[in-house]
Amino acid sequence: MKATATRENQFRHVVKVRGHEMGVDEPTETGGSDTGPSPQELLAASLASCTAVTMEMYAQRKGWDIGGVEVACDYTPADRGCPTRFNLVLRLPEDLSPEQVERLRIIAAKCPVHRTLDGEVMFDERVERVSLAH
Repeated sequence: MKATATRENQFRHVVKVRGHEMGVDEPTETGGSDTGPSPQELLAASLASCTAVTMEMYAQRKGWDIGGVEVACDYTPADRGCPTRFNLVLRLPEDLSPEQVERLRIIAAKCPVHRTLDGEVMFDERVERVSLAH
């Protein structure tokens, strides 16, 4: 999987993933133009959407019609002495059985983004000096 961010102006970047493009920017209070979600917001969006899709795929395999599912993610980045905190709220239809709800809760924590954030992460970085068009 690969994503490329290219600066447009100030803090606004265009992020390309496969054939898709999206704008990313900082809010005005941090000096951006607020023309798109911030990178931090995209992280919360990745976790919320991956959790929802994982539950929906699981329910589909089980033959469960779970109708509308919503996952809300509040994210607080790490700060001095405090760990990064993700608060997920899984909103499921009220007519699901307690067993279905429990199974979906367990499977939600197994989504690929959740496992990535929960696991050991390593970074390999390098600098390439190139001539950029302005």
